[in-house]
Amino acid sequence: MSQAEFYSEGTLVGVLTTQPIDRVLDYKAPEGGCLPGAFVEVPLGPRKVLGVVWGPGKGDYDRSKIRSIMRVLDVAPMREEMQLFLQRAADYTLTPMSAMLRLATRAPGLSDPPSMQKVYRAGGREPDRMTDARGRVLDVLDEYGGLAFTLKELAEHAGVSTGVVKGLVKQGAVLEEDRPRDLPFPRMDADHAGKELTGDQAAAADSLRAAIQTDQYGTTLLRGVTGSGKTEVYLEAVAECLRRGRQALVLLPEIALTAEFLTRVQARFGTKPAEWHSGVTMTERRRIWKMVGQGGAQVVIGARSALFLPYQNLGLIVVDEEHDTSYKQEDGVMYNARDMAVLRASICGAQVVLASATPSLESWTNAEAGKYHKLTLTSRYGAAVMPDMRAIDMRGEKLPSDRWISGSLQREVLARVEKGEQSLLFINRRGYAPITLCRACGHQIGCDHCDARMVEHRFLKRLVCHQCGESKPMPEVCPSCEVEGRLAPVGPGVERLSEEAQALFPDARVVTLSSDMFGSARALKAQIQDIAEGAADIIIGTQLVAKGHNFPLLTLVGVIDADLGLQGSDLRAAERTFQLMRQVAGRAGRTERKGLALLQTYQPEHPVIRAIIAGDEEGFWQAEADERRLAHVPPFGRMAGIILSSTDVQDVFDLGNEMARRDGPLRQIGAQVFGPAPAPIARVRGRHRVRLLIKADKGAPLQGAIARWLTQFKPSNQTRISVDIDPQSFY
Repeated sequence: MSQAEFYSEGTLVGVLTTQPIDRVLDYKAPEGGCLPGAFVEVPLGPRKVLGVVWGPGKGDYDRSKIRSIMRVLDVAPMREEMQLFLQRAADYTLTPMSAMLRLATRAPGLSDPPSMQKVYRAGGREPDRMTDARGRVLDVLDEYGGLAFTLKELAEHAGVSTGVVKGLVKQGAVLEEDRPRDLPFPRMDADHAGKELTGDQAAAADSLRAAIQTDQYGTTLLRGVTGSGKTEVYLEAVAECLRRGRQALVLLPEIALTAEFLTRVQARFGTKPAEWHSGVTMTERRRIWKMVGQGGAQVVIGARSALFLPYQNLGLIVVDEEHDTSYKQEDGVMYNARDMAVLRASICGAQVVLASATPSLESWTNAEAGKYHKLTLTSRYGAAVMPDMRAIDMRGEKLPSDRWISGSLQREVLARVEKGEQSLLFINRRGYAPITLCRACGHQIGCDHCDARMVEHRFLKRLVCHQCGESKPMPEVCPSCEVEGRLAPVGPGVERLSEEAQALFPDARVVTLSSDMFGSARALKAQIQDIAEGAADIIIGTQLVAKGHNFPLLTLVGVIDADLGLQGSDLRAAERTFQLMRQVAGRAGRTERKGLALLQTYQPEHPVIRAIIAGDEEGFWQAEADERRLAHVPPFGRMAGIILSSTDVQDVFDLGNEMARRDGPLRQIGAQVFGPAPAPIARVRGRHRVRLLIKADKGAPLQGAIARWLTQFKPSNQTRISVDIDPQSFY
């Protein structure tokens, strides 16, 4: 992408805006001129909107009507490599460029001029009189670990008036400080406190350091059993990146993982890195965005959207738990952060480390084919060894219909409680029960806006739809037959399991970990920290607990329903079950205490269950790869999902049928169209949903064919078409 070095005043430039307009617009460079990539404010109709100087103007418009850029923002211009990344990501995901630019500018106040601001942080003194409102302010400051807030932010987070905060300032309980709005982060020391590595860890770290030193692109799959020290190995790659003056990004799949991880990074490099995710304050988000662009943030720890920050000199991207499905964004811009990390690194000459104990089949296949370098850690760090794994055949257990913890598992938990060790009981279902059924008429309570059953959340005393978030109070009478007192929960959720555990183990401290049970990410992090320090005997958890937490006293993992993920038509069902079970089991015995993992199953002879118990990872991946290869499905074929949605069910089916008939551009590349068919959840938020699935050979030019195919159709104003390249779920 060749550009001028500078556009002088009055020169025609093309500006890409964040508005939903399908083209770059011509403007005149402002007084003083502007650089390529400059972030600018431009007039669009009566409004002022944010944009980026994308290149020279086309000049195919009446020049006398072309308006001038209003001002250039005081932030680092977008680098050419970032423009190229956004363009290629847009082409791959078939996303409008305006939507990609919105992803890359998700920080408030970018157009604010540099200035001083008053910020508020904890002061350390107790107020002379504590009130509920004052307590909430101090709780927020404590919860966010010393971060600074603006006055408005702090008052809103605490749910108080600004006068309450000002009163605490007078008492010295809150400090009011003047500071520049956006400060660089403290410099990190690559040699601050490196750990002594074991033999295979040291060899892997040496290999990653050598790759970083090339200043060229490359991807490495770092495999290692849970507890083998993958984090320490890739932190050595981060250290090498710092020594070379380049920036590093570490992606984590879950906000709840960041607290423990930030502590480890701070211990290794002497100061905290930048932290980017939805739990960070708006003030901090703008600061990080600006500092990343100026080189004032060396390391960023973040969620998938951190990929779209404006790095000045990115040298390393680590994707931790690279197999995790939360790296795929399922709405808006549909992208997989793992794949986009590889794309971004290839453009800017950076290294990628994909770290996992149970890699995705795509990454495993690329490593086997030699596209990715492969490093394997075979043993746990220190005295820890992998847990024993056994199946509990539920066909031989005599359980009442309202019980889910088998006698065999109950005995093992009791033994751990008596020894002062921790047990984890895992079920991958949030809420109390997945179905609320009327025993009188058989009616199952569903969401008013979706074709989904509402889930009882007993802690909230409400029914919740896990598709749209709609909730309503638990009814006393059946909404269908109006009979009172006959509504009953069917099946277990994490809350119901917690209730059962408290009844079975009355003397044990039972804690429930589920993402929807905590008001904030910080509260969840605090609970995880308490558990790690021994504040629970039995942990009841969803898949949240499978991700990277280290509980030193945990020696038993009991999986309540190991068969849950094996049902359904998802082509990745076996892979995801294998990954989840191995990850959950890996939470046990991470110190010198031996661990045990027990899987309750009605299908102990199922190939996936047998592979999990045997620990035969290579055998499982090979068998799964052979099956997918025969079916010509990813990673040995290509797929795309087309989701049509409308408030009018006939409208989406008519359009779907027309699209299936007029599939010429797809047939030209040998692709097949399946459908239309109702989506498994056929109505979400009041919109009816129909799916088509496109299947093509591995090397087929799928995006271009889909783009040509879609130009044939003009959907009604109420109909939306979403394209999901490489779909991860089929809901």
